[in-house]
Amino acid sequence: MQILDEIIAAKKKEIEKFKPLSPIERFEKDGFFWQISNRSLVQNLQQENKNGIIAEFKRKSPSKGWFKTKDLEVEPVVTAYNRMAAGISVLTNDEFFGGDLDDLIQTKVVTDVPVLRKDFIIDKWQIAESKAFGADVILLIAACLTREMVKAFAGYAKAIGLETILEVHEEKELDFICDDIDMVGVNNRNLTSFETDIKIAENLIHAIPKEKIAIAESGISSVETIVHLRQAGYHGFLIGENFMKTEAPGITFENFAKEVENRLSTNEKNK
Repeated sequence: MQILDEIIAAKKKEIEKFKPLSPIERFEKDGFFWQISNRSLVQNLQQENKNGIIAEFKRKSPSKGWFKTKDLEVEPVVTAYNRMAAGISVLTNDEFFGGDLDDLIQTKVVTDVPVLRKDFIIDKWQIAESKAFGADVILLIAACLTREMVKAFAGYAKAIGLETILEVHEEKELDFICDDIDMVGVNNRNLTSFETDIKIAENLIHAIPKEKIAIAESGISSVETIVHLRQAGYHGFLIGENFMKTEAPGITFENFAKEVENRLSTNEKNK
């Protein structure tokens, strides 16, 4: 069984366990959804003079193992991210990524930039759950869903005030884009083999509708790569491992983000 199949099978069991305990109607009741007005990742990524980085908090990955132990506190890292990031992504999958919903809500409390819930969403219930625990943005992964599911999930997310990123890896998945999708993320990592190739983003940018904000995901570890992808048409860059594998993820991020902004500013002046 491929790792993606394992993740989805585990997620289905998790939903079967917790969905009866907190039905979607409970999440939707007045006062249970997060009361702070939503923060817009779309607006942040439209600011041309910013770095466009969505800094990710995750403790491990299925392919690389643990970057940080489970007892790593989320607050010091995301507080540093908050100073310069366009948004913050939080992995809420426990078994495969070492995260949980507490990480999400703690991030929302101590930051003021948009917060993305990064997980494997396969049920409408998870979208309501995301809103209840403080997410501003959700990720829909085309490889896990049908075209009909993407349309229904994106429509529901829009109705409850969430922005949506559709994650794709190959051109045929771009057919899943619908009106309620706000952003398109191109994952350079193959979710079955976990191999990474930045050329995936280079090849797909021309097929992404111009009205959808393009985000490059995975395999981004250099300022040069961000500059190159920005010139190609990407406005967002989701980066996690490059920061989380270091001794001080927050400091590593800030130094990297400053270098990106300096390079982009220099390029703009030299035009």
